[in-house]
Amino acid sequence: METSLRYAGDSKSLVIHAREKFPLNTFTHLQGHAELDTKIGAPTYLCAMIRQYFPDQYASLGVGVQYYRRQKLWYTVRGKKEFPVTANNSVNFHIKGKYDVDEKLLERKSRVAAEFTWDIMDVKKDQDVRLKVGYEVIEKVPYFQFSENNWTLTVNNIGKWKVKYSL
Repeated sequence: METSLRYAGDSKSLVIHAREKFPLNTFTHLQGHAELDTKIGAPTYLCAMIRQYFPDQYASLGVGVQYYRRQKLWYTVRGKKEFPVTANNSVNFHIKGKYDVDEKLLERKSRVAAEFTWDIMDVKKDQDVRLKVGYEVIEKVPYFQFSENNWTLTVNNIGKWKVKYSL
């Protein structure tokens, strides 16, 4: 199980996030996510999704259901496509999208992003770094992410930020 602690500037509380992947076959798994808000002491997000990977095309597709404490049940489809920029795959271009629809099929939310990632392995002994520069297409918001081993900091140009520590 992958577990992380997350804090964002607009949340005012620490969130414990857990994710588990259950293999169904070589390139397909059932993925579960859950978030527990430490301020209210209750789960605020639950998700179950079937994810299919297409390694020859550097792509993945997921279909599932999400439950938000305030927004209730949503159906979701998400996809990601990677384009290697360098021969050693240290620099890549990603396009990712997500489409959510509520349980009554009335309300819809879309998210599309394009981003470059640069993985720098062994900056120092046992230290890997990832730099990511992206653009949220629908919201028209650029963002930057810096990851170092277990720590990730994400900021955007409208003042939002979040920190994640993977346990």
